[in-house]
Amino acid sequence: MNLEELIKKSNLQIDKEKILFNEPMKKHSTFKLGGPAECFIKIDNINDLKEILIFIKKNKIPLTVIGNGSNLLVLDNGIKGITITIKLEKFEIKEDQGQIKVTVGAGNKITKLARECLEREISGLEELSGIPGTIGGAIKMNAGAHGKEMKDIVKTVKCMDYDGNIKIFTNEKMKFEYRRSMLKKEKYIVLEVDLALKKGEKQKIEQKIYEYSKYRKEKQPIEFPNAGSTFKRGDGFITAELIDKAGLKGYSIGGAEVSTKHSGFIINKGNATSEDVLKLIEYIKEKIYKKFNKEIELEIEVVGK
Repeated sequence: MNLEELIKKSNLQIDKEKILFNEPMKKHSTFKLGGPAECFIKIDNINDLKEILIFIKKNKIPLTVIGNGSNLLVLDNGIKGITITIKLEKFEIKEDQGQIKVTVGAGNKITKLARECLEREISGLEELSGIPGTIGGAIKMNAGAHGKEMKDIVKTVKCMDYDGNIKIFTNEKMKFEYRRSMLKKEKYIVLEVDLALKKGEKQKIEQKIYEYSKYRKEKQPIEFPNAGSTFKRGDGFITAELIDKAGLKGYSIGGAEVSTKHSGFIINKGNATSEDVLKLIEYIKEKIYKKFNKEIELEIEVVGK
């Protein structure tokens, strides 16, 4: 029995409209490429998540968890098993002696959240406002921009393990580091996050968001599909600068190209395959090592078979 038959014959209570088979992942990735997910499920409530996790464990099905697909390279052969995208969008505000706790669902997009906070005169997300991902994904990789990271505003993180148990982790227990947290290795799914923010002046908040948005438009190739910064910064060096110095700006393989606007980004010129991107990544790694004797690491996550 294949996976589609298994799911259709099961007694899962998840709305059938949320379950898609052979779903093209280019529709769920900002890179706009990659093969199909064997089964793709939209999760917008905790009960559905727990039910599908129990089903996955019982039937020993491979699981892939994504948010907005903004830091993702899906391979051309697609993703085997079940892929779930987290759409939990809770938004609550509690104020205590000038301190503001904002509780947000893992599926909230950071850009939208920043606008919500702006309307309520809540400050603290301005630097992060241009990050195209969701809160859940940003927590997993400790996303950051303009000198601020998620770790700087996180109080607690509520997660579900793969057995369906809920656990709450403090900022310290999340083990935040540069572009990683304990979620990079531990099997937990972010449900919601408590953020420590503060009151601010709407005009000042809006001005900061505008400035960071303008910077992003001017410096990053947002006019082309991409997955954000392809490589992490190195120990004592900025990877994009080395790529530039190596003369790789504008270098392309197939439809994948090192952005002429920012060397730290690989872009999809419109017809790229994941194989094009992978070949370009390996070419860049090889050139940087030969020229500068530096090993560089991926910031994007590669998923699929």
